[in-house]
Amino acid sequence: MEEENQTGVVYFHFRPFSTSSTIASLVFVGFLLLYLGSLIGNLTIGLTVWQDHSLHTPMYFFLFVLATLELGYSTNIAPLTLASILSMGKMLISLPSCGTQMFFFIFLGSADCILLAIMAYDRFVAICHPLRYSLIMSWHLCVQLAVGSLLLGFILAMQLTVLIFRLPFCSSKEISLFYCDVLPVMRLACADTHVHEATLFVVSVIVLTIPFLLITLSYVFIVDAILKIRSAEGRHKAFSTCSSHLTVVLLQYGCTSLIYLCPSSSYSPERGQVVSVVYTFITPMLNPLIYSMRNRELKDALRKVVMRFLLLEKQ
Repeated sequence: MEEENQTGVVYFHFRPFSTSSTIASLVFVGFLLLYLGSLIGNLTIGLTVWQDHSLHTPMYFFLFVLATLELGYSTNIAPLTLASILSMGKMLISLPSCGTQMFFFIFLGSADCILLAIMAYDRFVAICHPLRYSLIMSWHLCVQLAVGSLLLGFILAMQLTVLIFRLPFCSSKEISLFYCDVLPVMRLACADTHVHEATLFVVSVIVLTIPFLLITLSYVFIVDAILKIRSAEGRHKAFSTCSSHLTVVLLQYGCTSLIYLCPSSSYSPERGQVVSVVYTFITPMLNPLIYSMRNRELKDALRKVVMRFLLLEKQ
């Protein structure tokens, strides 16, 4: 029987948030609003940077790439989650579909974290070496760094996804989350997963620990340089360009570290459910708000784009 199940088609289904249709409907509406907020916010950021030539600088180039990654990240998770909520957890997802979602989740999430470290380096150069900024942060280097984050994310995602989906899955199973995350899927395997857990930990260190240490080091030098600025206005301007990025870093790294840097034996599906909602739905929606609210140049550019659009509508 076990052999037949292993050779047959394997399907998964996601654990429903609630058996109550009323609560499920409220969760659906909440997630839909968060997803739409993420789409609108990140599209607005991306289009504003694209349209306004005054924002064609390394800092906003990386912000444009981040917004694009967030769009893909949200769209990889949200539609399938919303469909599963509507079906009250009865919707089945095949093994290849689950693997595809996991791959893009790891790929986009890893590239996102690495890009945040690159953005910290950009702020370090801008504040600590302002006279050499344009020379160091050339467009050639910016493109190389952005492509490098995508390439590293792709390699890590491909290796980890292939490794996990080579495991045998005995029959249709319930994933204790609302998307195909690594740990919940790994727990459904009918084989020893110690090697896979060790690989996941190594990937987590590469994606989370090393970039976070680089970000911390960058901000040590940044704070030291800002404190040496004599004028209060200069210090305020320097801090304002970093505060948005730092807020996003704390949100992103804080939540993901709670899941992926803790021992897998201590993984709790209930905690995973709550924390995953934060970094798959709430953070992608908050990021564009954080950047637009605390960035005067971006707000001015957004105002110009809106005014230009309204003038075109009147014509």
